[in-house]
Amino acid sequence: MFNYEWFHNGGLQRLIDEAMSRCAAKKFPEHEGENGDGSPEYLAFRDALETRTILYMRDGLTYEMEEIADAGMTSALAFECVPVDENYKVGSIVIVAPYDDIARVEVFAVSADEKPQENIRIPGFRAATEVKPD
Repeated sequence: MFNYEWFHNGGLQRLIDEAMSRCAAKKFPEHEGENGDGSPEYLAFRDALETRTILYMRDGLTYEMEEIADAGMTSALAFECVPVDENYKVGSIVIVAPYDDIARVEVFAVSADEKPQENIRIPGFRAATEVKPD
């Protein structure tokens, strides 16, 4: 389902726009229609929203995409991943994933004033298998 065209030629951006519009419509239900009928409050709120893009892979891994990376390839998606491990936050993680390995893309839009206080952990790597002591 996902391919180069979807990520680079509008599909991802349409999903981000849809999430932002739906979030703004929940805040301003009286302003129905595209762009909240031009309401300045609606448009200002929508433009200030933050988004998070989550990629769910077929192998069970989950990544939060910081941004698409230009790696000069069309057969796989290259993207910078938001590191969750403190040891990796000093650098940058760039991942290349075949489009067929991407099972689902999720965009979360939220106002900075209303986002949950807890930093929801979105793991990019499976936790190591725990070894139980005898």
